[in-house]
Amino acid sequence: RGSADQVLLAYYAPYVNKTITLQGTVDGDTSLAGSDTYALQVTKVHIDGRSQLGEVYLTVGSAGAQLRRSDVVTVRGVLLAGFGSFAGSMYRATLVSAQRPVPGNVALEVRDSFAHKVRQVVDEPQASLGIGFLLGQKSALPSDLMLALQVAGLTHIVVASGYNLMILVRLARRIFAKTSRYLATVVSGGLIVGFVAMTGMTPSMTRAGLVAALGIAAWYVGRKFHPVTLLLFAAAVTVMFQPSNVWGNIGWMLSFAAFAGVMLVAPILTAYFFGKEKVPPIAQLLIETVSAQLVTLPIIASVFGTVSIISLLANLLILPLIPFTMLLVFITGLIGFVAPILQPIVGWLTQVILDIIVHIIEWCASLPGSQVEWRVAPIIVIVLYVTIVGLCLYMKRRARYSLRLASVVD
Repeated sequence: RGSADQVLLAYYAPYVNKTITLQGTVDGDTSLAGSDTYALQVTKVHIDGRSQLGEVYLTVGSAGAQLRRSDVVTVRGVLLAGFGSFAGSMYRATLVSAQRPVPGNVALEVRDSFAHKVRQVVDEPQASLGIGFLLGQKSALPSDLMLALQVAGLTHIVVASGYNLMILVRLARRIFAKTSRYLATVVSGGLIVGFVAMTGMTPSMTRAGLVAALGIAAWYVGRKFHPVTLLLFAAAVTVMFQPSNVWGNIGWMLSFAAFAGVMLVAPILTAYFFGKEKVPPIAQLLIETVSAQLVTLPIIASVFGTVSIISLLANLLILPLIPFTMLLVFITGLIGFVAPILQPIVGWLTQVILDIIVHIIEWCASLPGSQVEWRVAPIIVIVLYVTIVGLCLYMKRRARYSLRLASVVD
């Protein structure tokens, strides 16, 4: 399936290094790529009127700030060879036209209206950061804050991912399970569908939505997925629909690596160090953070060539605040619709906690040596993963732990 997909992408070859007119549908949110440059990816590509397979990476000028998911854009520029999972790329393209479908993306309209309500009472960039926590929308974040997040190893907290979604699903399950298992399942399912609809079908969200849905369905019937089975099944489904993921989509690889760290490595470490004892919340957070970073480290070092040394400390300081902050941002936006007169009160509290988070991020990023250069060869990546697997098997055997006990929704 993947090989056939790659063969079809070869149809871009005649257009490479030529000035062309390209039309496509914006997939996902745009992001700031420079002081006045915006990056986007387009699907349903047409080049000079001919339909093409795959996605193309584009950068456009300041007009890109107005583009949204599902917009149909026409651009003109020099098509270059693709990279990663992209079939082609075009930099500083001229935006010829942009059309917004009618009635448009309803979920996107709801998300943008909600974000507007939050921004009415919370200053920037704190408002955009809070919206990023809740909905994974990072396009409005200023470049200096995005850089600080990257240096501190915290970019994942403003990317629509399984972490954001699982906070919501676990909260809903624990609240409504007291009334009815069926009600908890329905509410959790509605949250999954709504969250994915608002954030878009990115690789990480596709994986997160599928895993969360399977996990809550298994919980409803009193069963559990073996995490290895769940990991492989989710990977197979996402690759079936988008084969290019496995051919170079770094976001897809990092998403599954982090998931493997939390669902496979973290339970083994917990069993090895704590056995059957109750694990303190801060220790559980530390173990899950270390596990996710350990499994993603070889990919990050190989692809990006930089590693955040301060990442562990930054995550330990920030992650405990995220669930409470997400709740406050949600209440702030909701009250803006139902009781605007009360919104400034909740907005003030939201502003305070987001101010604290921004200060922590900037402090971590400003520490000397917070990020170092470290690029490893592919053979080293293999050696690192073999070492990680070997250590996990050793600790699993010593702890006599069964991975069947792990649950994605507990």
